[in-house]
Amino acid sequence: MDIALDLGTGNIRICVENDGKVVDQPSVISYDKTTNEILAFGDEAYRMLGRTSNRIDVVFPLDSSVIAQSGLVEELVNIVLCEVCQSRVVMPRVLACIPGEITEVEKRAIVNAISSFGVRRVLLLESTKAAAFGCNKDIMSPHGTMIADLGAGSADIAVLTLGGVSVGKTIKCAGNAMDEEIIKYARRKHNLIIGKAMAQSCKEAIGTVMYENEERTFRLKGRDSVRGLPKWVDVTSSEIMEVIFDIAKNIGIAIADVLEDTPPELLADIHTDGITLTGGLAALRGMKDLVENATSIKVTIAKEPSDKVVKGLFKATEYIDEAEAQKNSLNPLMMVY
Repeated sequence: MDIALDLGTGNIRICVENDGKVVDQPSVISYDKTTNEILAFGDEAYRMLGRTSNRIDVVFPLDSSVIAQSGLVEELVNIVLCEVCQSRVVMPRVLACIPGEITEVEKRAIVNAISSFGVRRVLLLESTKAAAFGCNKDIMSPHGTMIADLGAGSADIAVLTLGGVSVGKTIKCAGNAMDEEIIKYARRKHNLIIGKAMAQSCKEAIGTVMYENEERTFRLKGRDSVRGLPKWVDVTSSEIMEVIFDIAKNIGIAIADVLEDTPPELLADIHTDGITLTGGLAALRGMKDLVENATSIKVTIAKEPSDKVVKGLFKATEYIDEAEAQKNSLNPLMMVY
């Protein structure tokens, strides 16, 4: 049994052979601080954000797609793998994605978290390669393909060819950083204290990184930082654009920097095919236009961009046998444990 596991900062997604996507839950877990008992994970735990007592803590144990709290990540991985692998007679092989720029220590932490479930083999694949597979790109040929996977914790950008990364860059400032900027803005401008869930809802509802003809509004609800009483305020899409624009601009600059370092032959391929955006942040209004303005190259947003990595991981499981046997030097899988 082969399992594709996308351990994202915002969401954890799993594909199992012949079943397609079977788990898609927020990468959040709640536990009792007194007994360390796990109380909930995923959607149920997400609904607890900002609504818990002093005894319960709700945390996102992954930061920029790497492990921040190893014990909680192991618990989270064990819970979701139990949902898809109910029989322990046959130990599964797990293919997991990792950011492009990651240390050996961070790789080992991911492998250890997955291995704690009891698996036969753990294999790793860069998120940009997985996204390319999910978009049906042929990265095994000598042809340049550029993918920018824009997620909650990081933006991974890479030019792929012959099963590997020719040029790549990771920006550890993406969707979550925008949420934090909205939280800071609400407090600084309106004396309003809001939580992460409210900031994320605001970004999804009216967030944009380019000026629009039609102004949209969203009602932020929280606590007055001066009086401590309930308070709400309406914010506009142009306000939010000014708050999150710099983060999006830095992503556009990073994509342009990768292009500057790309060999001319591969750059010619990219100029013809364009740049593909995947990940949840790719769907943010104006992101496509911003990247096109920064690079002067056609940009395409993948259909269902949030699912491309996990679907690509599932397609890449066909290379597991070759990786284990070490038959193909161009195998896209990074390593076998």
